[in-house]
Amino acid sequence: MDEKTEELRDIFMDVSGEEAVTESQEASRGSLADTDEAGVTDRLGDVVARMRERYEFQTELADEDLVTVVRLFYEGSDDETIAAEIGTDESAVVEGRLDLHLLRDEDTEAPFDLPEFRRRVADDDPSVTELAAEFDIDESRAAHYRRVVAAQDAARRVSHRFQSQFEDVLTDAGLSTQHAAGLRDDGLDEATEDIDSLDSGADVSM
Repeated sequence: MDEKTEELRDIFMDVSGEEAVTESQEASRGSLADTDEAGVTDRLGDVVARMRERYEFQTELADEDLVTVVRLFYEGSDDETIAAEIGTDESAVVEGRLDLHLLRDEDTEAPFDLPEFRRRVADDDPSVTELAAEFDIDESRAAHYRRVVAAQDAARRVSHRFQSQFEDVLTDAGLSTQHAAGLRDDGLDEATEDIDSLDSGADVSM
């Protein structure tokens, strides 16, 4: 074998070796991704199951669908997109989100005094019909805002523990939770403002 032929052979071996390594690396990455995906789903499912055990869920969605709700919510998908993904309607997604303490900015955008609404619910536990009449909204909206207030209160009572657990799982998997973390902070600020409003209206006379 002359020098030129040997040089060409060495080049061929180098290229072939690199391709083999590259293919092996790609296969390894694919396997790792599959394992991580399964792990993320299992861990999110565990959090959902603990919440279902602790709270009386109103949603009819299965835990598997609720895991998808969590994933897509943190990806920044809107309720319509999530509903299409799991084959249900948008109202079912909203119901599931609220059971999971996952709130959006628009959930608390009310055409009335929401702190007063919260105070009324906390003090007197009125019916949906009474709330609708008092705040001049239809009963479906009154029921929605009552659910929103309840979800905020439930999340605050456990210091947003379950939201933090969802975010920990996704962060550990290298997925961004910045979108929903911002929503949670905004919701916490609004809830704090509501509490301040309640406190300012309290009777502090001795």
